[in-house]
Amino acid sequence: MKPVHLSVNGESHHLPLTRHTTLLNALRNDLGLNGPKFGCGLGECGACTVLVDGVAARACVIPACEVQDRAITTLEGLGNAQQLHVVQQAFIDAQAAQCGYCLNGMVMMTVALLAHTPNPSDAQIRHALAGNLCRCGAHLEIMDAVRRAASLMANPA
Repeated sequence: MKPVHLSVNGESHHLPLTRHTTLLNALRNDLGLNGPKFGCGLGECGACTVLVDGVAARACVIPACEVQDRAITTLEGLGNAQQLHVVQQAFIDAQAAQCGYCLNGMVMMTVALLAHTPNPSDAQIRHALAGNLCRCGAHLEIMDAVRRAASLMANPA
């Protein structure tokens, strides 16, 4: 094990990790961050999505040592109970969750999408979220949440 420096949600961490430790395992097991979920372990379901330097990435397939000194943002780093991120609030307002397991990936992908495409079309939203599996059928509410977030970000109160 060698120390790995991770910058997560604006905080610096030095963790003794093996070269095989995934970013997801470091986040959940070593840092106690439970926003990113373990879903498939293959980078296909989206439940483990985090932002690495603002780009959506699947934490279950990224070795933690490969993202040293890069800015990692988890769901917990977007906002807090007193001040939610606009996207988090939009998902709540749209009631865009049923079981909630996909929610981390949907929110993080939406944040990444809106950072680059502030007024996405429905087709762009579907394309951006296509790699996130939701088995509950909250798809219409999720689409509404993304539209709400885009509107709120374009017209802040």
